[in-house]
Amino acid sequence: MLEAALAALFGLLIGSFLNVCIHRMPRDESIVWPGSRCPSCRHPIAHYDNIPVVSWLLLRARCRHCFTLIHWRYPLMEALTAALFALAVLTWGPTAEALKYMIFSALCAAMFFTDLETRILPDEFTLGGLYAGLALSATIPRKGLLLSILAPSISPPLATLLDSALGAAFGAGLLWLIAKLYSEVRGREGLGFGDIKLVAMLGAFLGLAGAMAAILVGCVLGSVLGLAWIWLRQHTARNYELPLGSFLAMAAVLIAFQGEGLLRWYLRFAP
Repeated sequence: MLEAALAALFGLLIGSFLNVCIHRMPRDESIVWPGSRCPSCRHPIAHYDNIPVVSWLLLRARCRHCFTLIHWRYPLMEALTAALFALAVLTWGPTAEALKYMIFSALCAAMFFTDLETRILPDEFTLGGLYAGLALSATIPRKGLLLSILAPSISPPLATLLDSALGAAFGAGLLWLIAKLYSEVRGREGLGFGDIKLVAMLGAFLGLAGAMAAILVGCVLGSVLGLAWIWLRQHTARNYELPLGSFLAMAAVLIAFQGEGLLRWYLRFAP
């Protein structure tokens, strides 16, 4: 429990930093300089007003200087990252595998909000995550891979790296094909390259099976929740740009933490 608590505190700090990335990266602004400031009045934020979650509550969700409302995404992102970091340690223990999924879940959480707010998935998250996922797959092997069963002579790190590379390539290729077919049939773009690069990143971390599951679950979530949102807000479905990246990121975290449980649940009801 102590390790999980420390991971949660670390997650609060990472979540605070990712809030800066979510706001600035889509606008091509530096995430290093200037320091934290109010987006409305541009006044620098003092260190005592920049404590994750706590400052938002003490300030009653308003800037100390201009009294503009501070978006609810800021404390939610910080709390969500803390919860995911703690869950990773509780699931895998204080191990390298837990660290891998802490990185993965932080990237997914950041891309969830970035795509939801701006419909942009920055390359720093997607391509950076792709490279990180491939590098980590070579050093932190996954268990139970089909490739390891079919070719037991292949070392676990190499089998994991090959599975991750295949997951990244096949997943991105599949989504690109879907986007191409949609464009040909509907005469307009349905998916951006950001979504395709996101799926490549998911494959690098989750492998082929995990990437396919994330695409399936993400598309189902996008269809159900997206249509519900369109109906509630009375948007026109044809003109509404669905943040598919947000649903894919949500599904990927679900698969990473509960993939085996979801599979067992599905098999209970499968014919």
